Amino acid sequence: MNAHRTSVYFLVVTVIGLIVLGLVMLSSTSAYAPESHGSALFLLKRQVLWLGIGVVVCAVAAALDYHLLEKTWWIWFVLSVFLLALCFVPHICHRINGSRRWINIGVTFQPSEFAKLAAIAAVAWWFARDEAYARQFWRGYVAPLIAAGILMALIAPEVDMGTTALIGATTFLLMFVAGTRLYYLLPTVAFGFAVLIYVAVKMPQRFGRLMAFWYPDKYPAEAYQTVQGLIALGSGGVEGLGLGNGRQKMMYLPFAHTDFIFPVVGEELGLRITLAIVFAYIIFILCGATVALRARDRFGMLLGFGIVGIIALQAAVNIGVTTALLPNKGLPLPFISYGGSNLVFCLLGVGILINIYRQGLNEGEEHKKKTIMSVHLTNSRRVVRL
Repeated sequence: MNAHRTSVYFLVVTVIGLIVLGLVMLSSTSAYAPESHGSALFLLKRQVLWLGIGVVVCAVAAALDYHLLEKTWWIWFVLSVFLLALCFVPHICHRINGSRRWINIGVTFQPSEFAKLAAIAAVAWWFARDEAYARQFWRGYVAPLIAAGILMALIAPEVDMGTTALIGATTFLLMFVAGTRLYYLLPTVAFGFAVLIYVAVKMPQRFGRLMAFWYPDKYPAEAYQTVQGLIALGSGGVEGLGLGNGRQKMMYLPFAHTDFIFPVVGEELGLRITLAIVFAYIIFILCGATVALRARDRFGMLLGFGIVGIIALQAAVNIGVTTALLPNKGLPLPFISYGGSNLVFCLLGVGILINIYRQGLNEGEEHKKKTIMSVHLTNSRRVVRL
């Protein structure tokens, strides 16, 4: 079994393991969630339903040629802009905790998850048109930033600074992989951090979170969630208190089933399982990057790196926030946290990676057949000459 095939197998097994762990932890935490409606299995059933949808989406993405996304990227981009605009329309927008990230059109979901793929596909398509674009200022630097910036400008006012930063960081990653000059990218990264800090200062709630990160003792209300997460991790120790025996989920730790499910894992299952989660994401990155590198064309390579990058960055930010290494951001832990929209997007990304692997495998088989045919023809000519 070659490294290419091994990578996709490990990637799939890793994702299945993370999803199973997420369902197990959701069964432990969902009973204490405010939106559980008094049913211990309400959120678990909804997550299983979304998982079923995600598996179907993953299977379709794995079966269809990813070049269809290359040809129709503009449709998904325009649709993303339209859906994001609906977040500001009364009676369609669904506000939660002061943020208008969700819309309800028969089913409630986050358009920003849809926009992630649209941004990746648009940037990948642009750089796949001509490799020389990457070295140019307007085509290799300004144009992709404008494309991603349109989506980011609609997501930021929702208010969703976490997803905005994710799309921006993934765009920079794709530009770096594509070959955009570093002396364009580095000052922009610094400028981006400055803009985020400026916006956080101008928004009272975000400013409070930022100050709580630096001075948790002076801002106890804003630092409450992070402190409770650290208490959960500390009380679990190496072995954990046992599945279902955690105490912080009992109304002490807000969003224990979504954004802060990682500390609950540490409290109930211990340090070993939390380290195993981190190791699982590292495997996902390595295997996904291997698949992307073996893509049959430039678009597939960039698309694969974009999907791996945005899922990996989201996991890193979530773990960083819940362990007090980063300021608080409302981002779920991929494949584990409760949340249908994000789970479907992540499984869609896995399906596309599988398709990139299949297309690369077919390309390799075709190349192998051509090589064998060439050898046979050469030998036949030698025989005829003899």
